[in-house]
Amino acid sequence: MDALAASFPGSAVSQDASLEREFERRLADCPTLAYRVALGVLRNPAEAEDVAQEAMLRAYRNFHRLRDRESFRAWLVRTAWRLALDRIRAAGRRERREHAAFLDGQRAAGIENVTAAREFERQVARALDALPEKLRLVMTLAAIEGYNTSEVAKLTGLPEGTVKSRLFLARKKLAESLEWIVKRNPSR
Repeated sequence: MDALAASFPGSAVSQDASLEREFERRLADCPTLAYRVALGVLRNPAEAEDVAQEAMLRAYRNFHRLRDRESFRAWLVRTAWRLALDRIRAAGRRERREHAAFLDGQRAAGIENVTAAREFERQVARALDALPEKLRLVMTLAAIEGYNTSEVAKLTGLPEGTVKSRLFLARKKLAESLEWIVKRNPSR
């Protein structure tokens, strides 16, 4: 605890030893409380750990201001709860800003490019749907879901060589059915 106090020069916590002992005693009664509260709100262990550390730091810095020391646990819970909610709100604001920036970038790219990209996606989806079921399955697992050939073989119960040949055929048929798009738009 002395190392923590020393790392914050001019901290608000008095160097009064009895106050520090009381803080340590009360903190010992609730070792994982702040973490559990933060984890319940955030559902992310790493972020919950950060919030719990911040709650403990605030508790240490402001313990001398606590009027009713018997309510330390409730105070720590409220602090962790509010910090976790603040983290969620901040993430939401960040996500909204990033989404707005993305939309601005999309508008800057031009509606024509966006429309062309959507049309291309529709054509690829149609070409994929036109594949025979056995080819579509391996193509979907490998190209869309991201499984490698040995994982696709395990998932489908097929030999790995069969998966490889079906992937080859699926890619060949997709390329043939989408060839007219490439010829029409050489930039793709």
